[in-house]
Amino acid sequence: MVKKLLALIAGLLITFAAYAAGAGLRADHPHTYVVKKGDTLWSISARFLQKPWLWPEIWDVNQQVYNPHRIYPGDVLDLDVNGLHVAKRASVEANPIPTIPLSAIEPFLKDYRVLAAAELNRTPYVVAVEENAPRATEGMNLYVRNLPAASVGQRFAVVRPSHVFREFGDGGRGDEVAHLVNSNVDLVPGPWQEDFRNDGHFGRGNEIGTEVRVIGTAEVLKNGDPATLLLTNASMEIRAGDRLMPVNDTPYDYTFYPHPPQAAPANAYVMALSNGYDGSSVQGPMDVVALNVGSDDGVDNGTTFAIYQPGDTVPDLVTGHTDRRDFGPKVKLPAEFVGHVMVFRTFTHVSYGLVMDGIRPVKVRDTVQAPQ
Repeated sequence: MVKKLLALIAGLLITFAAYAAGAGLRADHPHTYVVKKGDTLWSISARFLQKPWLWPEIWDVNQQVYNPHRIYPGDVLDLDVNGLHVAKRASVEANPIPTIPLSAIEPFLKDYRVLAAAELNRTPYVVAVEENAPRATEGMNLYVRNLPAASVGQRFAVVRPSHVFREFGDGGRGDEVAHLVNSNVDLVPGPWQEDFRNDGHFGRGNEIGTEVRVIGTAEVLKNGDPATLLLTNASMEIRAGDRLMPVNDTPYDYTFYPHPPQAAPANAYVMALSNGYDGSSVQGPMDVVALNVGSDDGVDNGTTFAIYQPGDTVPDLVTGHTDRRDFGPKVKLPAEFVGHVMVFRTFTHVSYGLVMDGIRPVKVRDTVQAPQ
C-alpha cells in the first residue's frame, strides 16, 4: 500500500513537473498567495510563472468546484503537486478579479467597431435633422435613409467613421497605417496616434478595416424613406452623414483565456498606438495597440503575442570603407524583444490588443509573433 501511495505521489510530481517546466515556473514563486483587490489573473500568474499566458497548464485540472476564472479578493491560492488551486474560498462579496484591467480596454469594447468600408457604405445614414438644423442634440429628431422597416421604439447606434486601417504590402515598413478618414462628416477624435508627414501615403494602400465610434443612440418613431428617429442620447452633436448600426445589447464577455496563437500569422505587426495623455508616439504596459491581423487570420480573444522591434540595417565599417558611413556591406541587426500583447477584441483583419508587460517602449511597425 505504501509503495502504491509513493508511486502515486511520484507520478503526480512527475506530471506537475512536466506542466511546470512547460509553463516556466518562476524560481521565486510563492507556495500560497492571498488574492487582493486590484489583482488580475495575469498579474497573479506572473507571480508563479515566467510565461503568464500559460497559467492554465498549472491550474489543477481535477478541480470540480472552483472555476479558475472566478477568483475573488480574499481567496487563498495554493501551489502543490496537483497544481494551482483555491485552498480557501473567501466570502464572496465582491466581483471576481478580471483577467486584465477592464478600465484599460472598456472604451474599445463599448464604443469602437471595425468593419469593411464597403459594408459601412451600405448602412443607413442621417440625411437631415429636425428643422433642418446643422446639428442634432438629445431630444431632437433624425431623418434617416436606407433604414430597413423596423418596429417603433427599436433602438439603433449612431456611429461616425474615425479611422481607416491600411496596409501597403511591406509589413508596415513604409508608413504609419492608421489614417484619419477622408469623410464629409466631422471626424471623431480617434484613439490612435497619427502621422501627418506629407509622404504621399495618405489615403493610399489596401484598406483592411474602417473604424467607427458609437456617438449616440436613436429609436424609431416612424418608418419611411426617410424614417424618423428620436435621438435619445449622444456623446457629441449628430449631423448629416452619420451612420446607423444595430445596438449591441449583448453583454461583453470580460473573461479572456490567455493562450499562444495556434499558428502565428506571417507579417503581423503593430500598426497603430492609442493616444497617451502625453501624446507620446510610444506605448507601454496597459496601453492599447491595433494589430493588422484578426479573426480571418486565426486570431481570437486571449491570443498572446511577443512583440519584437525590427533590427536596423547598418554598414559594416570594418570590412568596408571607413571614410564613408554609407560604404561597406549592409548588416541586418537581430530583432529586439519588447514585451507581450494580449488580444481582447477581434475583427476580420484588425484586432485590438493590450500590452501586458515590456522592457522597452512599443512602436508602430514592431512585429508580433508566437511567444518563445
